[in-house]
Amino acid sequence: MARAGRLARLTAAIMISVVALAGAVRLVGPAETNSSVRRQQTFLRSALEDGAATQAQQQFPEGYFFSYALYGLTAVNLGDLDEARWALTHLDSSAAREPFDAGLSPQYGVFYRGWLNYLRGAILSLQPRGTADPAFERDSADLSAAFDASPVPFLAAYPGQAWPVDSTVAIASLALHDKLQPPRYGATVTRWLSGVRVNLDPATGLMPHTADVETGAFTSGARGTSQSIIQRFLPEIDSSFARDQYLTFRTKFLSRPLGLGPAIREYPHGISGPADVDSGPLPLGISFPATVVTLGAARVQGDRSLASGLANFGEVLGIPLDTWHTRRYALGVLPLGDAFLAWSKSARPLAANAQPAPPAALSWWWRAPLLLLFLLIAAAPWLPAIIRHRRAARSAS
Repeated sequence: MARAGRLARLTAAIMISVVALAGAVRLVGPAETNSSVRRQQTFLRSALEDGAATQAQQQFPEGYFFSYALYGLTAVNLGDLDEARWALTHLDSSAAREPFDAGLSPQYGVFYRGWLNYLRGAILSLQPRGTADPAFERDSADLSAAFDASPVPFLAAYPGQAWPVDSTVAIASLALHDKLQPPRYGATVTRWLSGVRVNLDPATGLMPHTADVETGAFTSGARGTSQSIIQRFLPEIDSSFARDQYLTFRTKFLSRPLGLGPAIREYPHGISGPADVDSGPLPLGISFPATVVTLGAARVQGDRSLASGLANFGEVLGIPLDTWHTRRYALGVLPLGDAFLAWSKSARPLAANAQPAPPAALSWWWRAPLLLLFLLIAAAPWLPAIIRHRRAARSAS
């Protein structure tokens, strides 16, 4: 019995040390590798085939759409043309259009048409220059016409409701068009940027979370969940304006809860607000979706210090589970979260050139407290035996 007890304690000590050392490795090792993202994609493809997108739609208003859109865009980032096309077939479908209103301008609203068009352009970017896509030309023309006909820069995603982030994605698809095809939409993009600059959130100087569909005026201030996507796409539209907005966003939303790893708040510093279905729970004001998507924004902005910091902290908190061919986070209970993370870890600009690095927001040494904690946890199970051994050695001498 005593021997069995010693064996159980030894096994527990080894497991505690291995888990702690694994956490230390995740904290300092590379976390944005394409091989890791490909293994996530393998898991996501299987989950989508098993109905994960339909399940996500029951939890989130655009769960079905985002499940396939992010899978497709990640496939583009990895150069997997066939997988991106497979995702597009599920988005250009009645099932994907079902939540959206066909009576909006553009038809089905700017969210659906903007993300769909960006994926079309992204797929085209993998093909030889000069390749034509009639659907991309048609949808780009429809989007441009809708923006040109609107007195405000923020089009409706649902009847009477506008989120500026959705218009940002749509305009990015037009900028992508003009990189891949003979330019046609420069005037539309310029006019949109002018409208955005006079409709910023006065409290932060950033694009608002929601806006009035009639006047363009903000109806709620900047929030992390929408800002993280806005900052991901703005560099595709105007690199100078995007850099100014990104640095402001980073100042007002970047946080280190409890003095530990980097994370993104849902509301700016000094402001609190309720959680919702987009933000998820807000422990210490932190939004996990905003934090994940900001990883991609930081990559596109050339902000390596923040991108690697967010990725490493996510490796520690995300509880990754590996098999021979797959990787999933949070034990795979929310594939949509994996889809956002894979898209962010593989993020790269499509319509813009690589951006110079901004001033660093983090030093490498933010990891030191957590690294020390992991090492102490790894050593703790062995300390009593070491102390006993030293005492016995003193007694014998």
